[in-house]
Amino acid sequence: MNGADTAWIMTATALVLLMTLPGLALFYGGLVRSRNVLSVFMHCYAIACLMSVLWFLFGYTIAFGDGGTGYWGGMGKMGLNGVTAESLSGTLPEILFFAFQMTFAIITPALIVGAYVERIGFGFVMLFSGLWMLICYAPVVHWVWGGGMLADGGIFGEVGVKDFAGGIVVHETAGLAAIIIAIFLGARKNQSTPPHNPGLVMIGAALLWVGWFGFNGGSQLAADGGAAMAITVTHISAATASLTWALWERIKFGKSSLVGIVTGTIAGLASITPASGFVGPWAALLIGAVAGILCQEAVVLVRNKAKIDDTLDVMAVHGVGGIFGTIMIAALGAGSWAAQLGSLLIVGVYTTVVTVVLVLICRAITPLRVDTETEVNGLDLAVHGERAYDITS
Repeated sequence: MNGADTAWIMTATALVLLMTLPGLALFYGGLVRSRNVLSVFMHCYAIACLMSVLWFLFGYTIAFGDGGTGYWGGMGKMGLNGVTAESLSGTLPEILFFAFQMTFAIITPALIVGAYVERIGFGFVMLFSGLWMLICYAPVVHWVWGGGMLADGGIFGEVGVKDFAGGIVVHETAGLAAIIIAIFLGARKNQSTPPHNPGLVMIGAALLWVGWFGFNGGSQLAADGGAAMAITVTHISAATASLTWALWERIKFGKSSLVGIVTGTIAGLASITPASGFVGPWAALLIGAVAGILCQEAVVLVRNKAKIDDTLDVMAVHGVGGIFGTIMIAALGAGSWAAQLGSLLIVGVYTTVVTVVLVLICRAITPLRVDTETEVNGLDLAVHGERAYDITS
């Protein structure tokens, strides 16, 4: 065990949890109507709790168990069987590696929340999120990070897919699942209401930015120069994408918005995530510069051209950003085109099929969408018996 590595990954684990609680909750919560903000908080919080338990019971062994066939890790470490305080994973206590990866299992299904806010049934959220994490997310983790079929020595030969911190594993899977659920749900009754609190959006984005240092820097799994470089390129990409998003808004609409610039931040963070362990600062500048415009145009494509109510632009920002960053690894010479594109395709098809099947199963068990009256009046009071504001908006 290396003490410095252990101390850093303990810190990174806390930073990644900060991304969901409270970062993502505030970011998403500020973007919805005031009568739905508590439902968004509830979705993020409840998902964090459920994923933690499921990761302990089944998720970790599916992703990182020792009995793998290339497709999954087996059930040998179910309930952390055989994992003690003395067990090691590289230079880290394995129990710490478990906890660090658990925070990724928390935020990935939580990202999907942005696609279905203001109209989805709470029971469906819990049932779908739990099954999706176990059946879709955990196997993909094994394929890419657990030594499975897409990793080095797998189906792409000696050099497998390069995904440092989750362009494929986190952002592609969450983005595709988000847009599929949005299609099944249909549009909100009222899509014209602006974000009720852009200030909350900014605070949430800022927490996500800080937490992302643990997300990407922690994925080095060591306290060394590689972790420092990952943090640096993460910051550069986020800052650059924020500026290009704001500039593109100014060119198109004559004004740069607060919600816009912080959405650009998330686009830059998502785009650099898969490449953060393989590229330097100048590449990060390029990735961020393109991401701020690319993801903004993806928002237009999904909303206005495809007419899909992916409410908070999960696919356009996270999905497109993660896919773009994964492709840039090959474009910048840090990975093979076959492995990068092939893995995107394989994971994309798998995620699509699993998500569609799970939506069909889950909606047969519990309602997918709330009734019209509940949607119009807001989910906070109708579903959770609470409200954050005494105003209607």
